[in-house]
Amino acid sequence: MKESVVVIGGGIAGMEAAASLLTLGYAPILVEQSDHLGGHVASWHRLFPDMTPAEEVIGALKERLEGATIFLETGIQFINRLRDGYNVMLTSGISILAKAVIVATGFRLFEAAKKEEYGYGIYDRVITNRDLEHWFTTGIDERIPAQPRALGFVHCVGSRDVKAGNTQCSKVCCITAIKQAIEMKERFPDAEIYCFYMDLRLFGKKYEDFYINAQRDFGIHFIRGRVSEVSEVLDGRVLVKAEDTLSGKPLKVTLDLLVLMSGIVCNPDLAAVTKNVTLERDEDGFLRSLDNVTGITHSPRKGIFYAGTCTGPKTVPETLAEARSAALNVHQYLTSAR
Repeated sequence: MKESVVVIGGGIAGMEAAASLLTLGYAPILVEQSDHLGGHVASWHRLFPDMTPAEEVIGALKERLEGATIFLETGIQFINRLRDGYNVMLTSGISILAKAVIVATGFRLFEAAKKEEYGYGIYDRVITNRDLEHWFTTGIDERIPAQPRALGFVHCVGSRDVKAGNTQCSKVCCITAIKQAIEMKERFPDAEIYCFYMDLRLFGKKYEDFYINAQRDFGIHFIRGRVSEVSEVLDGRVLVKAEDTLSGKPLKVTLDLLVLMSGIVCNPDLAAVTKNVTLERDEDGFLRSLDNVTGITHSPRKGIFYAGTCTGPKTVPETLAEARSAALNVHQYLTSAR
């Protein structure tokens, strides 16, 4: 009989971990609290830097899950440690005995309304990166004008911000802003597009090329300086005030649409997962790994492993790689215990 492993979270990390466990000969049980698999990526339009359709990535992952047990619209009530494994109680009342557990609970986006100076939830023409992705995939959002002439993107909303309680870099905001700016330029080639940034952190493969292409091929303007104020003008557009720190000059620009790049923060649903087992958190609220060099997918508890953004912000390739690593860690752990 195949040994059972519970994977908590049905985003791309959980899906890849479960698929890898199947390949290794285990019986993964994937538990997802929403009504669909794929997490945040499932609601994204295209993925940087190759502009890969997100639905292709999710579709390929789903195909590899044949044979896995999947619970949707199901949460975790508690997890109890047993002598040789764990008892995982689901909100549906089902109890699962598992030899190991992979936590892949993902992240939440920072609530942009907390940064009142940017006007999200106050001004109609201020939206978030998530709102824009929804519009890309559905075409539905009355706040987005039919023919915008000027657009702006504000980086680091809720990231690298002591007042917001999140000093960490979200890793993907800069490159996501560039991707979304390019997509908007493709749809509205005559529009002027501005990216307001603190520092551009483009560490991934082809990310720097993507940035250069945004300037050279699409004419997107990059302004180094934090936005200080956003206000609404009479016609419903927004006036953005910032300082261009490279030129040392103040800047005012009136925009038809302002997009806030909400950063990555820890998932509050971790509280249920950690209720009965001690899984420590870092200062930023994400789960604390055994160490941050060689044990990023290991928890301090035997038989519990981590995958993806439950331990901090990551790109899609990093998330998938960690999920494969976590599955292999489970295999090594269970093999050594036999």
